[in-house]
Amino acid sequence: MPMTVEDELKNPAAKLKEPKLGTRIPKFLSEHEIEHLREGCHTSMENALFEFFYSTGCRIGEVAKLDRDDINLTRNSVIVHGKGDKEREVYFNIRCGIWLKRYLDERDDDEPCLFVTERKPRRRMSIDTLRYTVKRISNRVGIKKTIHPHQLRHSYATHMVDNGAPLEVIQSLLGHEKSETTRIYAHLSGKLRHDFYSKYF
Repeated sequence: MPMTVEDELKNPAAKLKEPKLGTRIPKFLSEHEIEHLREGCHTSMENALFEFFYSTGCRIGEVAKLDRDDINLTRNSVIVHGKGDKEREVYFNIRCGIWLKRYLDERDDDEPCLFVTERKPRRRMSIDTLRYTVKRISNRVGIKKTIHPHQLRHSYATHMVDNGAPLEVIQSLLGHEKSETTRIYAHLSGKLRHDFYSKYF
């Protein structure tokens, strides 16, 4: 039965919308699974691509847009264009830097893009090709989960929280506008600690 104006006056909460039920907890990979996936990388391109996704926490669309010139191998950093074309600087680890340099040195094309297709004519890797490459790596090692690049972003953020990184730092590295989005990882990390406690104590 629809509410009347009289009902709404009696009950000021009547207009309030119910909160969304169950924020989706992002799926992430354990450090053991990350190591397992590393073993599935067979070429310098696969190694560079996998390490880049995992050590920068970039979104797949951000990686697809990157050019070689965006990479600073001296500082192990890269300027990415996130949502709303907002620029931010992110960093990658030494392992990623080594594989990136090796991959770029091996390339024999003049394409400005960071990741190019394996077949000639070489051109910028599409989002679908990036996704397919990560899936191919995971199929090799037989991880039963469906692995996609966004899980590497979730894993990066969760491992940062677990290692004690402040949420505001993670928020700026991930390019989240709202701190609530980043807080999901703190809840996840708390759940993770509780699961470990229950298992081992």
